[in-house]
Amino acid sequence: MTNALDAGIVDRLRAVVGNRHVLARDTELLAYESDGLPGYHKRPSVAVFPGSRDETVEVVRLLAESGIQFVPRGAGTGLSGGALADDVVLLGLHRLKTVLDMDIARMRATVEPGVVNAALNKRLAAHGVFYAPDPSSEAACTIGGNIAENSGGPHCLKYGVTLNHVLAATVLLPDGEIVELGDRDGGMAGYDLLGAFVGSEGCFGIALDVTVRLTRKPAAVRTALADFMDVADASRATSAIIASGVVPAALEFMDSGVIRVVEESIFAAGYPADAAAILLIEVDGSAESSDADMEQVRKLCMECGARTVRVATNEAERGRLWQGRKKAFGAMGRLAPNLAVQDAVIPRTKLTEILAQIHAIADSHGVTVCNVFHAGDGNLHPNISYDAGDPAQAHRVHEAMAAMMQACVAAGGSITGEHGVGLDKLHYMPLLFDEPTLAAMCDLRTVFDPERRANPGKVVPIHSCREWHGAPSVRAGERPADAR
Repeated sequence: MTNALDAGIVDRLRAVVGNRHVLARDTELLAYESDGLPGYHKRPSVAVFPGSRDETVEVVRLLAESGIQFVPRGAGTGLSGGALADDVVLLGLHRLKTVLDMDIARMRATVEPGVVNAALNKRLAAHGVFYAPDPSSEAACTIGGNIAENSGGPHCLKYGVTLNHVLAATVLLPDGEIVELGDRDGGMAGYDLLGAFVGSEGCFGIALDVTVRLTRKPAAVRTALADFMDVADASRATSAIIASGVVPAALEFMDSGVIRVVEESIFAAGYPADAAAILLIEVDGSAESSDADMEQVRKLCMECGARTVRVATNEAERGRLWQGRKKAFGAMGRLAPNLAVQDAVIPRTKLTEILAQIHAIADSHGVTVCNVFHAGDGNLHPNISYDAGDPAQAHRVHEAMAAMMQACVAAGGSITGEHGVGLDKLHYMPLLFDEPTLAAMCDLRTVFDPERRANPGKVVPIHSCREWHGAPSVRAGERPADAR
């Protein structure tokens, strides 16, 4: 197997998709060196962007014929380095953006992988339905990327992650074979291969089209901002709300660092700048049940030490509150050129303890951490802004993030909630899985991609899946401890 592309292969790719949709010069490929996690840089050998299903099939079959590795990529908003192509072909799918069918009566839609979440929901709005997964990057991220990462978002607390909303997919395997996974009518028999495919991070192939489940818009939505002068109080309020039996549509946490950054940016949402933490809480359903649930949420927050609980009075105010949360990662770009984002999951009862540990770890490594995360399901996102051009600083960031991840696992948590494993968390996999389990993951991968050409060097550590010619680099040029 070789990744080297001679002029003949490049010419054949251009013949399929057109000259302007094949990039081969270094200057053209710079834009594809990173994804939403800018601490990693890997340059593809060539980038090719098919404009139709037929072109995509022809490109993949051409690459298979030549034994060439490739990395599928959507909008590049991922936060794990999962869509980086290290001297292999980058296969961009953002041009495949047709909504193929909207069957409102059957509550489903079929779309190509390059359809953007927000664009689909704009089409659906007039029908009183929506596609529920709502990553913070929903204005740019694609359904194909959602499938690859099994994306979540603030509202997955009530509505579930991408897998809960996918009925079926037409999948192009890396060898060029086309298979149908799932059941567009919602039934299932035999092995759940669709469940295996969703969240496979491009290692199993490409979704040519996806049939997604639609959800009716609730009759009423209530959104509140609760502010606290103590992080522990906000953590206690989170546990109290969940324990009460109320099922929030969303329950989000932002600490003082994130609050200040947001309020000093163009995304200012009217958050109290002096608060130690805020909770953004949303309930939905009938008007009567939503009012009752919000009143219970308000009482619980006040009992746990909230200074105020402010309920949005109209859609504009609600939208502003959510703007601050959805744009928080972007706002942090003001602090430094680079941002390290982690994605661990812990038991909700350990929130106070783990947040204290995270800040202690940051202090001991001489870095500053900000927290914005999905508190309702314990999905933490510690963020550290830094300058990757400073090797010493970058090393401290890497070490701090590793210590935070180890603390989360020790507390009974997991290494990822919604951002995937990709390149960033590859070396954490042995913290959770033993050698036989990692080997089983490799075996499953082989079912879909026997030649192991799709998204090489991702998800499974190479000491357990010895198919790769070299080990991936990690943040700031560090190599995983298990790369051998």
